[in-house]
Amino acid sequence: MGRVFGTIQVDGKQCRTLFDSGAKNSYIVPGAAEGMARTHLPEPRPTGLGGRVRQTEEACLLVGKLEGKRIKVDAYVLDEIGRDDDGQPIEILLGALAMQKWNIRLIPQEERLDLSRYPEEFIEFAE
Repeated sequence: MGRVFGTIQVDGKQCRTLFDSGAKNSYIVPGAAEGMARTHLPEPRPTGLGGRVRQTEEACLLVGKLEGKRIKVDAYVLDEIGRDDDGQPIEILLGALAMQKWNIRLIPQEERLDLSRYPEEFIEFAE
């Protein structure tokens, strides 16, 4: 079993993404967050990631496409997330809250995603 990687397309750019159900929140590096709506946090937020605690002072609205499907996720901006198994930098980490929202399931034994339950429409209230 391995970690599940993929790409999220952001403004035409393919961003190396780690899908991590062990992380609650989502994260993005500044280069991948260029051009996105960003907000400065009122105070630095400590984030435990990759075996150490880091501070983040910014969040953004990540809008992109995953395997042709649109996604919109709140993400914290971090200078660095880490590297994949080939030593390539990870640009986006999609955490459990985002995967739950978009019904993205991990199939770790096959190192792939299951998007069969991706919501095609959102109904906030039905009578």
